[in-house]
Amino acid sequence: MKRHRNVKIVATLGPASSTYEVIRALVETGADVFRLNMSHGAHDEIRARHAIIRQVEQDLDTPIGILADLQGPKLRVGTFANGEEELVEGAAFRLDLDEAEGDATRVRLPHKEIFDALEPGASLLVNDGKIRLKVRDCGADYADCEVIVGGTISNRKGVNVPDVVLPLAALSEKDRKDLEFVCDLGVDWLALSFVQRAADVEEARELCQGRAAILSKIEKPAAVKAFDEILSVSDGIMVARGDLGVELPVQNVPPIQKRLVRRCRAAAKPVIVATQMLESMIESPMPTRAEVSDVATAIYEGADAIMLSAESAAGQYPIQAVATMDNVAHEVETDSTYRDIIESSRKVAHNSVADGIVAAAREIAETTNVKAICCFSQSGTTASLVARERPRVPILALTSIRDTARRLCLTWGTNCVVTGEVDRFKMAVVAAANCARAQGLATADDLIVVTAGVPFNTPGSTNILRVAPCDERLIFNADPE
Repeated sequence: MKRHRNVKIVATLGPASSTYEVIRALVETGADVFRLNMSHGAHDEIRARHAIIRQVEQDLDTPIGILADLQGPKLRVGTFANGEEELVEGAAFRLDLDEAEGDATRVRLPHKEIFDALEPGASLLVNDGKIRLKVRDCGADYADCEVIVGGTISNRKGVNVPDVVLPLAALSEKDRKDLEFVCDLGVDWLALSFVQRAADVEEARELCQGRAAILSKIEKPAAVKAFDEILSVSDGIMVARGDLGVELPVQNVPPIQKRLVRRCRAAAKPVIVATQMLESMIESPMPTRAEVSDVATAIYEGADAIMLSAESAAGQYPIQAVATMDNVAHEVETDSTYRDIIESSRKVAHNSVADGIVAAAREIAETTNVKAICCFSQSGTTASLVARERPRVPILALTSIRDTARRLCLTWGTNCVVTGEVDRFKMAVVAAANCARAQGLATADDLIVVTAGVPFNTPGSTNILRVAPCDERLIFNADPE
């Protein structure tokens, strides 16, 4: 299913989008990857949604990516005798390990690891940052705080600790069970929540054992500081602006987003910009102008994908939300300013033969009448390197491995096609020409660029490039042996 845009759309599934009819409509409207949020929904519900996605994939004969998003270690206060209390600015408030129900002076925080890491002066944010506490004194089982910003605190509200790298495992016991479940089920991407260090990613990779690609969510200041190390061990990144905007001043988030997107592009690893992109469309069929500008900004920056959360999972207008993203993407990518921004922010990387091959493919395609860049990629590396170049012509990613095609659904500009196995470059060129014509990217009179790694089935071996006609007869006449 050829898209008339390069940026990909990730749609979260939920109560509003759990039927075959809605999921198929989301794909036909523009969704490329579906997110299964493991924070919501029992395993039976997740299994049912997964099965529907694969059925839609089969019926539409197009690869569809599936991203399972693990909940991560959630920090929450305990319960209150009255259900809620009002905290007043300047008042004292204690967090402790006492199991008694809370009141206006204290509440349980059942996470000893936090007390072990806290120091006087640290900030604690409650209920998405609506309440802000400052630690004045602390010990192994308590933290005496001053209320800096007051408000209503109620049962089991979330707690953020922005100033401290917490000695928490990135994967809770629930996460480990969910990881095994979704990997056995067969997802393509696994998103890790609240990553703080590269070791968190390596732990998940060891548990995954190659069954899914690892995507790290950047939503803590510690992850921003350790980003280069996290990126080096991740297969992809999500700029999760919800918690990031709670733990950091909101004005810090846009420049961080821009920096992270550029580093991911330079590393040829897909990056998703997520959270509150079209928030008003949960209840309204029309987005705000500011939301449209936010979506457009991520596309202008060159993000691989943009994501819908509650808009498609629980909102009243899931299909309209995907259509809005699709329309914004089409408008942005046909704007001449878009190409100016994309090309001025391209980081030249000529560190290997593969880098040189894909750079040459882009330059040839853009200076001649070539209609598409076709890349054979068993592991996805060649296609990712071509996508890093952000070429002006379409990218046709061909692979005999369906899992690779599904994972590439998250990568900028890739039109993924599952083909039969090829063992000679000439047959790869023939297959590329046939696919380019079938996808409507070229006619028999056009030229394409074909890249691959020879010998075939060797990951990361991109080493050959050919400009070829799309007419199969001309390919054989030019290279009869």
